Amino acid sequence: MGLGTIYVVPSHIEPFFWLIIFIICAYLIAKYAPGKYFLHGLLVSIVNSIWITAAHVLLFYQYIAAHPEHLQMVATMPPALAEHPRRVMLLIGPMAGIASGIILGLFAWLASKIVKRSPAI
Repeated sequence: MGLGTIYVVPSHIEPFFWLIIFIICAYLIAKYAPGKYFLHGLLVSIVNSIWITAAHVLLFYQYIAAHPEHLQMVATMPPALAEHPRRVMLLIGPMAGIASGIILGLFAWLASKIVKRSPAI
């Protein structure tokens, strides 16, 4: 999704892609994780936020071309942040990872109540 949100996925349909990704990840966590489903979901999203944030920061100009609303949001922040939109991405990325991790963790926990686990190999 890091590169997808830069080049392919428009922001108005991005939430639908995330929903599909969360459902698939929750299923896989419930099916294959050895337990602690919420924690696995949380950590998957936190790690995922690292490379998504890195992609957005490294490809900043391409990202902004596809998501001008990000600059509009940053412009409303205090001047110390508004002058550095890449730094704002570095701050928001981990917070988004934690927030999405809580959601994925809940999805994974719920999926663990529904999905039958694979036998250990």
